[in-house]
Amino acid sequence: MSILVIQTAFVGDLVLSTPLIEAARTRLGAGRVGAVVRPETANLLRNNPHVDDIVIYDKKGLQKGPLELLRLAHGLRGASFDAALIPHRSFRSALLAYLAGVPVRVGFDRSAGRMLLTDRVHYRAVHEVERNLSLLASWEVDTAGIHPALYPDDHDRERVDSLMRESGIAPSEHICGVSPGSVWATKQWLPGRFAKLIRRLAETYGYRAVLFGSAEDRPLCAEIAAESGVDPINTAGLLTLLQSAALAARCSAVVSNDTGMGHVAAAMNTPVVAVFGPTVPAFGFVPYGHGHRVVETPLDCRPCSSHGGNRCPIGTHDCMRGITAEQVVEAVAVYLGKPVPPVTD
Repeated sequence: MSILVIQTAFVGDLVLSTPLIEAARTRLGAGRVGAVVRPETANLLRNNPHVDDIVIYDKKGLQKGPLELLRLAHGLRGASFDAALIPHRSFRSALLAYLAGVPVRVGFDRSAGRMLLTDRVHYRAVHEVERNLSLLASWEVDTAGIHPALYPDDHDRERVDSLMRESGIAPSEHICGVSPGSVWATKQWLPGRFAKLIRRLAETYGYRAVLFGSAEDRPLCAEIAAESGVDPINTAGLLTLLQSAALAARCSAVVSNDTGMGHVAAAMNTPVVAVFGPTVPAFGFVPYGHGHRVVETPLDCRPCSSHGGNRCPIGTHDCMRGITAEQVVEAVAVYLGKPVPPVTD
């Protein structure tokens, strides 16, 4: 059997789809597994032993438009996949599998393209990992014990080692990761709070911070680094996703907004403190696994949407403004096995 997994959403979505990919190979026994992904996330699947074909779909760029969709579908039709597993709930993802002539097309009953599916699975209020694995329900396979996994190689780790040496960080030095960016503006905790967190980690515990992010996040990370006053390492735009994963594995903990880097770190078994604002854990996108912590402010206006947005609907952004640096420092201190510092200005 050959299986095609279509996941053309964001970084975190693909990380949380890796258990589905693994289960297709190891539990369903697929002899061939392909994955359709966006170009900016494809690096996450490099070295993955459960993926045979990584198919790039640049739906926002060079492959934008119906003609390119048809061209991609034609190529996939020639690959003769037996079944498509479609955790992404967009109409375009379901249409791609339909146009590719994949005979069995499994997705969620909340998919915008559900009429194009042959099998519709109930979209349950559980963690996204478990939800995605439910797409295999009709095969009645045991999916217990599978978790998100990424596979950085020696080259990735050597790149991280080089960057750490250039930054004056010894292999034995303790570091904490900080991921302050997000595609959605309202998901971003305040830069000044991140700066204060970084300063507290350095002054109270002697931990150097490394800032994660894309090239677009580099100015934000530079602003936070400057305001912190303690010289954290700004890696935004300097590492691939798998290199960031390799660096996350070296961190004692990672603090992240409700975004992809938190899932990357969790996949590397690094403790994560996730700062949630407009979204809520009930959506099923908290870092997967035991021991991760969520810091949030209970408000009647939460959640305001499924993704957050570029502006707070009521103009206050209290969901993020209400989270103090002290709360996040306390959450990180638990992972470090350190006493909680006293509240100061």
